[in-house]
Amino acid sequence: MQRRIYGHATAVEIRPLNEEKAVQAAVDLMGELFVFSVAVADLFFEGMRQRDEELAQEVELLKQKLAEIEKMANARGLAGVFNFRQAQAEEARPTPAA
Repeated sequence: MQRRIYGHATAVEIRPLNEEKAVQAAVDLMGELFVFSVAVADLFFEGMRQRDEELAQEVELLKQKLAEIEKMANARGLAGVFNFRQAQAEEARPTPAA
Protein backbone atom coordinates (compact mmCIF):
# COMPACT_ATOMS: atom_id res chain seq x y z
CA MET A 1 0.00 0.00 0.00
CA GLN A 2 2.79 2.39 0.90
CA ARG A 3 4.43 1.75 -2.47
CA ARG A 4 1.22 2.82 -4.25
CA ILE A 5 0.99 6.01 -2.21
CA TYR A 6 4.53 7.05 -3.15
CA GLY A 7 4.17 5.98 -6.77
CA HIS A 8 6.67 3.13 -6.66
CA ALA A 9 6.27 -0.05 -8.66
CA THR A 10 3.89 -2.47 -7.00
CA ALA A 11 4.86 -5.61 -8.94
CA VAL A 12 8.21 -5.86 -7.15
CA GLU A 13 8.77 -8.88 -4.95
CA ILE A 14 9.76 -7.90 -1.42
CA ARG A 15 12.38 -10.15 0.08
CA PRO A 16 12.00 -11.22 3.70
CA LEU A 17 14.47 -9.86 6.23
CA ASN A 18 17.05 -12.39 7.36
CA GLU A 19 17.08 -13.33 11.02
CA GLU A 20 20.29 -11.47 11.89
CA LYS A 21 19.02 -8.17 10.44
CA ALA A 22 15.65 -8.62 12.14
CA VAL A 23 17.32 -9.18 15.52
CA GLN A 24 19.59 -6.16 14.97
CA ALA A 25 16.60 -3.98 14.06
CA ALA A 26 14.75 -5.11 17.20
CA VAL A 27 17.79 -4.42 19.39
CA ASP A 28 18.18 -0.96 17.85
CA LEU A 29 14.49 -0.24 18.46
CA MET A 30 14.70 -1.39 22.09
CA GLY A 31 17.79 0.76 22.64
CA GLU A 32 16.12 3.83 21.18
CA LEU A 33 12.99 3.22 23.28
CA PHE A 34 15.12 2.93 26.42
CA VAL A 35 16.97 6.18 25.72
CA PHE A 36 13.72 7.95 24.91
CA SER A 37 12.02 6.70 28.09
CA VAL A 38 14.97 7.81 30.24
CA ALA A 39 14.87 11.27 28.63
CA VAL A 40 11.11 11.59 29.22
CA ALA A 41 11.48 10.47 32.85
CA ASP A 42 14.28 13.00 33.35
CA LEU A 43 12.12 15.81 31.97
CA PHE A 44 9.22 14.76 34.17
CA PHE A 45 11.29 14.67 37.35
CA GLU A 46 13.00 17.96 36.48
CA GLY A 47 9.57 19.59 36.20
CA MET A 48 8.52 18.12 39.52
CA ARG A 49 11.72 19.38 41.18
CA GLN A 50 11.20 22.86 39.77
CA ARG A 51 7.58 22.88 40.99
CA ASP A 52 8.71 21.82 44.48
CA GLU A 53 11.26 24.66 44.57
CA GLU A 54 8.62 27.20 43.53
CA LEU A 55 6.23 25.94 46.21
CA ALA A 56 9.00 26.09 48.83
CA GLN A 57 9.71 29.71 47.86
CA GLU A 58 6.01 30.56 48.10
CA VAL A 59 5.75 28.95 51.55
CA GLU A 60 8.80 30.91 52.70
CA LEU A 61 7.28 34.15 51.44
CA LEU A 62 4.01 33.39 53.24
CA LYS A 63 5.94 32.66 56.45
CA GLN A 64 7.67 36.04 56.16
CA LYS A 65 4.36 37.83 55.60
CA LEU A 66 2.81 36.06 58.58
CA ALA A 67 5.76 37.04 60.77
CA GLU A 68 5.35 40.69 59.69
CA ILE A 69 1.62 40.59 60.44
CA GLU A 70 2.26 39.04 63.87
CA LYS A 71 4.88 41.71 64.59
CA MET A 72 2.40 44.45 63.62
CA ALA A 73 -0.30 42.84 65.79
CA ASN A 74 2.08 42.60 68.76
CA ALA A 75 2.99 46.27 68.31
CA ARG A 76 -0.67 47.24 68.59
CA GLY A 77 -1.09 45.23 71.75
CA LEU A 78 -3.81 42.83 72.75
CA ALA A 79 -6.61 44.98 71.29
CA GLY A 80 -4.78 45.00 67.96
CA VAL A 81 -4.70 41.21 67.90
CA PHE A 82 -8.45 40.96 68.53
CA ASN A 83 -9.19 43.56 65.85
CA PHE A 84 -6.92 41.73 63.44
CA ARG A 85 -8.69 38.42 64.04
CA GLN A 86 -12.07 40.08 63.65
CA ALA A 87 -10.97 41.64 60.36
CA GLN A 88 -9.78 38.24 59.15
CA ALA A 89 -13.10 36.64 60.05
CA GLU A 90 -15.01 39.35 58.18
CA GLU A 91 -12.85 38.87 55.08
CA ALA A 92 -13.41 35.10 55.20
CA ARG A 93 -17.20 35.45 55.22
CA PRO A 94 -18.78 35.02 51.78
CA THR A 95 -20.32 38.16 50.35
CA PRO A 96 -24.01 37.91 49.40
CA ALA A 97 -24.67 37.80 45.67
CA ALA A 98 -26.45 40.82 44.22
